[in-house]
Amino acid sequence: MREEMKQILERLQCEYSIFKKGTNPDELEKAYLEALQDSAGKNYYPAILLVDEYVTDWLDYVFEEDYHREELMQTCKNNGKELLQERFREYMEDYQEDYGGDLEEFIGKETEGEVLHHFSAYNSFDEYVLVEDALLLKIPVQHPWEIIAWLPVGGWNECPAPEEMISICKYWYESYGAIPAVFTHDEMEFYVPQKLNGAVPLEVAKEHYAFCVDRVDQGTRTCTLSELAVGLKDSDIWYFWWD
Repeated sequence: MREEMKQILERLQCEYSIFKKGTNPDELEKAYLEALQDSAGKNYYPAILLVDEYVTDWLDYVFEEDYHREELMQTCKNNGKELLQERFREYMEDYQEDYGGDLEEFIGKETEGEVLHHFSAYNSFDEYVLVEDALLLKIPVQHPWEIIAWLPVGGWNECPAPEEMISICKYWYESYGAIPAVFTHDEMEFYVPQKLNGAVPLEVAKEHYAFCVDRVDQGTRTCTLSELAVGLKDSDIWYFWWD
């Protein structure tokens, strides 16, 4: 086992399975879904962590800062929706100031968008294999948003800070059934078996943009909310990448 892998596992202190670099990604996704089904009624939720050099640096930084999971869990509030609304307002103000555009132009009128049914953050661009070793973790939490206390992603670039992230994840789970599932050093994916759970696609697209502007700015062909919204309607995977 790689030394980096040992260090990560020592810090996380939970059950795990290792999937080697070069493995078919379908095997990891299948194992995740089986673990999620098995977790029903038990005190754990599965999560996938891609183990690359950047993730090791990220966790080194987190744990060197006298980090306490319990403290982050206690910061979780019922204000995830409000946090996203405020972030969206701020981004729209910047959009109007920098580009002179209006919300109608930014929404657009697209009728086609990418539909996601499979995780992709750990895939190689060159061939259909795991780009690095990956861990399938069984994280000992009662609620899926508490995964963030074990993998405190956020706080760089425009990614929400961990204290905001955990509250947003709570709101998304309670509203849509969205479960934080895949983590890399700059990507995050949610498994959303209920899809939008009856919500208006455009309103959810606004939340996704507030959470990660690159989901629209670099993750769509037209850089419009409508393109993202159309794809979200039938997607059971939510993908985010912070450049």
